[in-house]
Amino acid sequence: MAKKAKKETPLMKQYNAIKAKYPDALLLFRVGDFYETFGDDAVKAAGILGIILTKRGAGSENETALAGFPHHSLNTYLPKLVKAGERVAICDQLEDPKQTKTIVKRGVTELVTPGVALNDEVLTSKSNNFLCSVYFDKKTIGIAFLDISTGEFLTSQGNAEYIDKLIQNFNPSEVLVSKQKKLAFKDTFGDDLHTFYLEDWVYQTDYANETLIKHFNTKTLKGFGVEDLHEGIIASGSILHYLGETQHNKLKHITAIARIAEDDYVWMDKFTIRNLELYHSTNNNAVTLLNIIDKTISPMGGRMLKRWLALPLKSSDKIKQRHEVVHFLKTENGTLQKIQNHIKHIGDLERLISKTATGKVNPREVIQLKNSLESIVPIKSIATNCNNESLQVIGDRLQGCDVLREKIKQTLNEDAPVNVLKGNTIAEGFSKELDELRGLSKSGKDYLDNMLERESERTGIPSLKIASNNVFGYYIEVRNTHKDKVPAEWIRKQTLVSAERYITEELKEYETKILGAEERILAIEQKLFADLVSWMNLYIKSVQQNAFLIGQLDCLCGFAQLASDNNYVYPNIDDSYDLVIKEGRHPVIEKQLPLGEAYIANDIYLDRAEQQIIMITGPNMSGKSAILRQTALIVLLAQIGSFVPAKEAKIGLVDKIFTRVGASDNISMGESTFMVEMNETASILNNISDRSLVLLDEIGRGTSTYDGISIAWAISEYLHQHPAKPKTLFATHYHELNEMTETFERIKNFNVSVKELEDNVLFLRKLVKGGSAHSFGIHVAKMAGMPQLVLQRANKILNRLEQSHSSDELTDKVKTLENDMQLSFFNLDDPLLENIKEEILSTDIDTLTPVEALMKLNEIKRMLVKKKQA
Repeated sequence: MAKKAKKETPLMKQYNAIKAKYPDALLLFRVGDFYETFGDDAVKAAGILGIILTKRGAGSENETALAGFPHHSLNTYLPKLVKAGERVAICDQLEDPKQTKTIVKRGVTELVTPGVALNDEVLTSKSNNFLCSVYFDKKTIGIAFLDISTGEFLTSQGNAEYIDKLIQNFNPSEVLVSKQKKLAFKDTFGDDLHTFYLEDWVYQTDYANETLIKHFNTKTLKGFGVEDLHEGIIASGSILHYLGETQHNKLKHITAIARIAEDDYVWMDKFTIRNLELYHSTNNNAVTLLNIIDKTISPMGGRMLKRWLALPLKSSDKIKQRHEVVHFLKTENGTLQKIQNHIKHIGDLERLISKTATGKVNPREVIQLKNSLESIVPIKSIATNCNNESLQVIGDRLQGCDVLREKIKQTLNEDAPVNVLKGNTIAEGFSKELDELRGLSKSGKDYLDNMLERESERTGIPSLKIASNNVFGYYIEVRNTHKDKVPAEWIRKQTLVSAERYITEELKEYETKILGAEERILAIEQKLFADLVSWMNLYIKSVQQNAFLIGQLDCLCGFAQLASDNNYVYPNIDDSYDLVIKEGRHPVIEKQLPLGEAYIANDIYLDRAEQQIIMITGPNMSGKSAILRQTALIVLLAQIGSFVPAKEAKIGLVDKIFTRVGASDNISMGESTFMVEMNETASILNNISDRSLVLLDEIGRGTSTYDGISIAWAISEYLHQHPAKPKTLFATHYHELNEMTETFERIKNFNVSVKELEDNVLFLRKLVKGGSAHSFGIHVAKMAGMPQLVLQRANKILNRLEQSHSSDELTDKVKTLENDMQLSFFNLDDPLLENIKEEILSTDIDTLTPVEALMKLNEIKRMLVKKKQA
């Protein structure tokens, strides 16, 4: 017998029909004063929000899970759902329930996703909230980023490594990918991102072009400088398509699309971005560079600083412009303070004007926009009159927006409410009709007082009271002791224990008049506010330009403040290949030191002619890694336009910064520490340029000692012999690598000095010339609290190894090589092979140290390579 179909109520039938259109979203279904969720959505919502999970139709065949919250709490609960990675469809009542006798019309008014949000509670003021789309072609990958809350729209394209770096830099909240490329995306970029998969047809050239051209109302995309980005355009078009699908159709604030020009910015791969801990760290509670250098005041400045940090400049002219402004503001402290004081009164211009464009702005936010624009007027005046060309340009380009400010001032009350429905939004004197109705409404209390006095005198009832309720409006209340005095024309409406309530014709007329006036007041206020918001769209570009310029100015003021507070100096940027840092400091570590403890500053000199590679040896914990990182951070700070933590800095423009710092395990993806290390190092060696800065820390420690030394040696030799001659700092605990200076003229030995005490070691953290003889690893173990028994045993083993030179394994390898070569070279007349044979036979293998063995092998290899090339 067929199973009987569940009987649906009209409400659940409506719910199921709407839910079917949004299967991937959690549906908030408005029922009266509540947003309800049903079924699996209810279970999910209850878990995320910590609200009670109940049942609808408990015990019946239609039983379903139910969880809900009051509609006025939407701004409290919605952010929690979105931050948990949920896509949330908000389904509202589209008509007044009082006006219909059937089920209320409902429909989805907005789909909020992690990457598409305008709600202040979802957004972070100093961070962008990017929606990203990735398009895979055969060789090239297109990418686009859009922040709907600010209107910023960016696109680019390149290989997987470049796209991965951009994703790391822009940190999108949601990524759109074609369903067919689901596996390709996960294989290439991992699965830690919130992804949403679109139909493949969305990623078509013609459709994307048509979507973008239609949105921008242009004939081509040439004016935006992106017309050659074929894959980037497809990714960009898919983003606009997605916004349409999520009910976001008011997008006038997205006024342009810009390309992220790879050639304009310093290249940092994703490993470097992570290793330098620029704006986030894998360690809990770690302090990032951004935490230290962010002295911005405005949300626009905070977001722009992140962008500058992600994309350091390669143009010395642009960098110098920023430096000159910072120098001027640092010197002219009074000007700096005045500008910063005015910036404090500027709200989030970008997001306020975006809310205006999307129709989601409230009266109080419009007042905030007006007040923010008023604070720009004195900044414009200060900047225009400064003795600095770049500041004058900013001053000239800032828009006063006089007409916009005046119009808002005339239209809205200064203390306008958050919700237009609360009334008192429109300013007095703006609308004659509104003023008359308000007068009528305000005179109502006087009218009622007069009526009460008159009726009390006429009837002789001293304790009359006029009030109103939702059931039958205004009424006159008479206590039982006086009800015999009530006039015959009064109509009794309600009997209480100690009183009676009546209505009169006069009271009904008054009520109609007053209620009509209040409804009309509300309708007029709503219309006038909507008209204002619509008119304000004419100023979107002007306000966005102001937001951009204030963001720039805020960043530069922040740099000046940073330099003043922390004794940073003006770096000299030029087109040479030299890097000279005198008394450089680590910007983050110096701020974490205990009170009164000074940071030990260090000098670094690198060039391509004499000191291309510095080999830094020294014990663990001595500060090798800090010296590497601070060198990269000083270069980075200089090229984003900031002053730097040093006594003096001369920086030949750097175009790529590579770091291999620390063991960043990736075991969760099936890769060992050593494999990750080799992947990252291979990426460096395959991408170096003549302006690269390469920082290598403990390369080869993920494998056996001899393998590690061999790999570290080979990498150092490769960098030395490479035609690009990249400037390199190589920190290692293999002090055997100090031998390389005897063979390679541009490698120099330095060590982080230590002071040996009677039974201990003191780390001086000072970089000095010369190599380090040993690693002091056992001293470090002692400092860490290792048991005495272990330390004693370690010392015995160390002594034994040092006596034997630890050379047996390498010696065996050389002996094997000698035997192989003798077999190969005997009876051959080639003079080169004869030389090699003599070289090996004359070597005393029993006294050979590990490094000498490596050098001997390297020498033989070179002879053979020369022979092959000849």
